[in-house]
Amino acid sequence: MTPDVDALVAGIREGRRAQVAQAITLVESGKPERRALARELMLRLDGSDRTDDRGGAGVTSPAVRVGISGVPGVGKSTFIEALGSRLTASGHRVGVLAVDPSSVRTGGSVLGDKTRMARLSADPAAYIRPSPSAGTLGGVARATVQAMAVLEAAGYDVVLVETVGVGQSEVTVAGMVDTFVFLTLARTGDQLQGIKKGILEIADVVAVNKADGDHEVEARAAARELAGALRLVRGPGEWAPPVVTCSALHDLRVDDVWDRVHAHRDHLGADGLARKRAEQQLDFTWALVRDELDQRLRHSPGVRAIRDDVRAEVLAGDLPATVAADRLLAAYDDE
Repeated sequence: MTPDVDALVAGIREGRRAQVAQAITLVESGKPERRALARELMLRLDGSDRTDDRGGAGVTSPAVRVGISGVPGVGKSTFIEALGSRLTASGHRVGVLAVDPSSVRTGGSVLGDKTRMARLSADPAAYIRPSPSAGTLGGVARATVQAMAVLEAAGYDVVLVETVGVGQSEVTVAGMVDTFVFLTLARTGDQLQGIKKGILEIADVVAVNKADGDHEVEARAAARELAGALRLVRGPGEWAPPVVTCSALHDLRVDDVWDRVHAHRDHLGADGLARKRAEQQLDFTWALVRDELDQRLRHSPGVRAIRDDVRAEVLAGDLPATVAADRLLAAYDDE
């Protein structure tokens, strides 16, 4: 069934959850005809004061965009539920996008974040949506940035983007939010074990979670160690990411993390935030180009005509990968 763009636009601007869900499903689709409708939808939402004339998440949006990441088991969903509940209680409308790994069978989300955030998902002022990564970082950028724009057009003034773990997708998400929060744990032996320098370079706020009871002392020690590590990777004059401790499960000092997010926004200032979002739009432009080229290659009749033969020859060891790639690209170029 073809979505009615007029009905979607009207429903989104009125904050109707059903239309918001349908719109996000549309922008996540990889089908060419639905991608065209998604572009039309984004342009129509241009009339909202929450998006700009490029149909993306624009620099004029008042929404606070925060990326949240951390090692598996750190308690990201618990933290988001605690933070989101505090925000809705204070009058905010909170949208949560969880960038999940995609199922190799169906392309859908693997994780079930709604089941892990039962209280927040039942809150009428909150909206939680798993966002499948669609197998490519370009897919993450296209789907997630446009989903953010839909949420902001629907009146959600805080958008939290959760990522699955520490990896390249974190860099992608950090490039689409205002502030990137990294959650970590104290009880991992070496506190820096598994934390790549690149993650410390993109983090704007670091929080040591599960800092409660008998573990609070070691959490504070871990925070001091991380603060020292951050001083080594940030140059003079740059924002110095604060390292704080919290306990999402017991809702302790979660508000402190949010205060640090606002401190980072204050550090950027209106001009700095505008520049950052403008640069993100440029990066998003190229992400869209790469994603569109990938889709066109996959749907190319010329490529489809030889794909099975190329696959069979590569698997049989009769065709080197470099030659196979050249043959597929030549088939696409010949169109």
